[in-house]
Amino acid sequence: MRKQRGLSLIGLIFFGALLFFVALIVMKAVPTYIEYFSIRNHVKELAKGTDGTSVREIQSSFDRRASIDDITAIQGKDLEVSKDANGGIAIDASYSKKVPLFGDVSLCFDFDIQAAGR
Repeated sequence: MRKQRGLSLIGLIFFGALLFFVALIVMKAVPTYIEYFSIRNHVKELAKGTDGTSVREIQSSFDRRASIDDITAIQGKDLEVSKDANGGIAIDASYSKKVPLFGDVSLCFDFDIQAAGR
């Protein structure tokens, strides 16, 4: 006789649980990365187009942009603005975001963004 081929019920349940767990992690992580890329783009744009403006103006400009894109992970006051060696503006932003999965299990993301003008 030939051996039976295919997936057993226990294998199907295990595969379904594994697929569910991976889908849960992806659905929780994707919005965090979308927000990160949005923050990174805003910081790069601010570093390029802010010659001669004050630190407070840069921070308030970031806050206005963040309110439009619904960015909640970081605020303008969290940006570190300084002059770089070429006389341009350098902006650094570091932040952590904790995303709860279920129960006491969470994902923790640490982001570091650096942008320099010119």
